[in-house]
Amino acid sequence: MARTVNSGKTLNPTGKGQRGRSPSVATHSIEIPPTLSVRELADLMQVTAIDVIKHLMRNGIMANINQVIDYEAAAAVASALDYKVIPKPHATRKLASVISEIKKGQRLHDELRQGLKPRPPVVTIMGHVNHGKTRLLDAIRETNVMATEAGGITQHIGAYQVEVDGQKVTFLDTPGHEAFTAMRARGAQITDIVILVVAADDGVMPQTLEAIDHAQAAGVPIVVAINKIDKPDVNPETVKQQLADTDLLVEDWGGNVICIPISAKEKTGIPELLNNLLLVAEMEELRANPSQPAAGVVIEAKMDKTKGPLTTALVHEGTLRLGDTIVVGATWGRVKAMFNDMGKRVRKAAPATPVEILGLGSVPQAGDILTAVASESQAQKLIQKRLEERQQEPKSVNLSNLYDQINAGRVKELNIILKADVQGSIEPIRSSLQDLGTEEVHVRVIHSGAGNTTESDVMLAIASKGVIIGFGVGSQPGARRLAEKEGVNIRSYKVIYDLINDVSSALKGMLEPSYVEVIQGRAEVRDIFSVSRKEKIAGVYVTEGRVSRGVSVRLRRGEQLVSESTVSSLKRFKDDVKEVAAGYECGVGVKDFSDFQVGDILEFFRKELKQ
Repeated sequence: MARTVNSGKTLNPTGKGQRGRSPSVATHSIEIPPTLSVRELADLMQVTAIDVIKHLMRNGIMANINQVIDYEAAAAVASALDYKVIPKPHATRKLASVISEIKKGQRLHDELRQGLKPRPPVVTIMGHVNHGKTRLLDAIRETNVMATEAGGITQHIGAYQVEVDGQKVTFLDTPGHEAFTAMRARGAQITDIVILVVAADDGVMPQTLEAIDHAQAAGVPIVVAINKIDKPDVNPETVKQQLADTDLLVEDWGGNVICIPISAKEKTGIPELLNNLLLVAEMEELRANPSQPAAGVVIEAKMDKTKGPLTTALVHEGTLRLGDTIVVGATWGRVKAMFNDMGKRVRKAAPATPVEILGLGSVPQAGDILTAVASESQAQKLIQKRLEERQQEPKSVNLSNLYDQINAGRVKELNIILKADVQGSIEPIRSSLQDLGTEEVHVRVIHSGAGNTTESDVMLAIASKGVIIGFGVGSQPGARRLAEKEGVNIRSYKVIYDLINDVSSALKGMLEPSYVEVIQGRAEVRDIFSVSRKEKIAGVYVTEGRVSRGVSVRLRRGEQLVSESTVSSLKRFKDDVKEVAAGYECGVGVKDFSDFQVGDILEFFRKELKQ
């Protein structure tokens, strides 16, 4: 069950600071097809698949030996190993060449089989609030404790392992699609399987839909757990119908999604759920080489008052040992101590094992890549390389330069997060957008919903290298700030034709120069003053930024957009002023508008040409 891994970004082709072949002028040439598996790429270059996986991980791509990667990712790895890359033509190669490669590859396969061993699956639980995610985690943990130990268990770190029929399963104790996508946004995709929890008495809810979209955007298998079946008058078939409406078809309905009815409260259905997780894991062929230097991902990190920086990491490849020198994100250190999920000291951590690490110089961020290196000098070189890559790496796709990115081969799929004012607007827009795809780039709406753009939408756009398109809606302040910081492109439209035309023009390289809104400040209406029979001024308190005379202003009443105009007058007490900063009160007049109400929010903005 191979999944195509698309890098979604420009990868480092230099190989500087990387182990393997020493950087030099490329002396060997290989032909690379549009897609191929990690194993096939390793065979082409006459290296082990572990070397290929390491180079992919250094570029933020988590892939196993059987996963399919695209041309861009494969070419970056080959270039790093000093190969000259040639796109493979469709013509058939000579039989002798094919036989030679098969013989060489067979020897490598035999060596590789000796090193690769099955590893535990890594599972994240997602779903709507109050549908039982936390209770399910507790039920799984308690069931396992009762089967193996007497007494309770203390959860020390944000992940833990349970044992099912002698096989381990690793659970990330960070349920929720925001946390899941936040890690993906930093280039880390460590989850192998997602359990989607849906309450039988509540059905599919907005956060359920978001969780589905986030999991599908990551290409992760989903196992559905219909919870609360112990409640009277619940009908799991209704939930299955709702899931089918979202194109998530369970096995009972002729699909390929495993669906297990459970009760986390009564602890029924838990063993069946765990056994099915092992079945999915077997189909995914999850394997790793424990003899290699360790590589993994940070789950969470904190500063302890007595111990210093504490980092919870999940080892993905190799084995992490006490005393190892490790680079984590932009910091490094030596492993002075490690603790497992039971709080016990351990000397080593195998693949898919979560551990708490003591010894780093500073606190890393969730999603940072952990890499074991041979020396302090190698650690410093790797940190410098990562910092340079972060500065050069494009953060997101932009409609303004989409055509150039398509021609450069950096974009093969345009991921869109669609937000609309009402649910009825979504389907015709979604259908029209998906029809715009070309041979060079596929248009894919990975998430849609009614309401303003949220921080969760922005996180999904970061992780998927996508754009956000809004129809008749705005953006939450936090979402707009995050989008500006991360360079996420948010486009707002009031006419469907303009929306479709802009995306179509972007794909063809004909999009006119666009302007982006820059929020200058916000203020809350505290009082209303009449200056004449028709004219009124709002007495406001500036909550953030600043207010300027003549700037554009948008008045919101709750979620409703009431008016959009310009600031016609600005006063402090009786004096006319040009500008008022946050933390001060002032009087604001809005051109052609006087229907203020206490509690209204004024949003001041200007438009700048988007580069």
